Amino acid sequence: MSAVLRYSKCMRVASRPRRSVLYMPGSNARSLTKGRSLDADALIMDLEDSVAPDQKEQARAQVVEAVKQGGYGHRELIIRVNGRDTPWGVADLKVAAASGADVVLLPKVESADEVRKSASILSDAGASDTLRLWCMIETPRGVLQAAQIAEATPRIGGFVLGTSDLAKDLGCAHTHARTPLLPSLGLVLLAARSVGIAALDGVHLDLEDEAGFVFSCEQGAELGFDGKTLIHPKQIGPANKAFAPADEAIALAQKVIDAHREALRQGKGVVTVDGKLIENLHVESARSLLAMADAIRSRH
Repeated sequence: MSAVLRYSKCMRVASRPRRSVLYMPGSNARSLTKGRSLDADALIMDLEDSVAPDQKEQARAQVVEAVKQGGYGHRELIIRVNGRDTPWGVADLKVAAASGADVVLLPKVESADEVRKSASILSDAGASDTLRLWCMIETPRGVLQAAQIAEATPRIGGFVLGTSDLAKDLGCAHTHARTPLLPSLGLVLLAARSVGIAALDGVHLDLEDEAGFVFSCEQGAELGFDGKTLIHPKQIGPANKAFAPADEAIALAQKVIDAHREALRQGKGVVTVDGKLIENLHVESARSLLAMADAIRSRH
């Protein structure tokens, strides 16, 4: 019954799918428009790394206008702002507060205090209580402070791994198996799950390495991440597949739920499926898996 052992791969803290989360340069108006037709679960409209200094203000205006125009359907809209200590960071936060985006993503977060200050700016600018703050965890200090960051404010909704920057700071090799990064991935995931927020795996930069990308998606799903951050639309399909419940897992989940329900009806305290003991935790996992499968199907 190997699919039961993979329930954790498909359990999700949040009910909405976040299998594929695509970075889009905020300075590229064509890219922002194209996002309305892509099969990504979420879009990160970037004002930070992908935007040159002389285009920051133009990018901010374009992103806010795109969000306000709408037309993105089910896609979760995330604005990655510049750091609060940059010339653009505070203005980015104030504008994002009233933009109608679902999430504001903070770069290179290393402390809970940093998050609280950004949350205060959002609230003072009139942000809705539903606006979430996500944090990029991409430095050794950020990884070590992840548990405190996760509890910084009720606005916290997720972590995004910045594995490229993290590998650079660690001085480690960015290998196919990502073995040097696994301790950091695990710490950030533990911190996220301890408070029930989303956790997204980092990007795969080599667009020609399709096999490596698929491996990293499958690895991220097995570790328990909700999805993968992406740098190109061609990565959306493989990510959607890797982070979605497999057909055999869906069938088995329904089998577990049905068997448990029948056992309760008969007054039995113990039930087995395919020779394996089923406990309440397996039933909860099965229900989470089916809920995610339903949420994915509802988008098509």
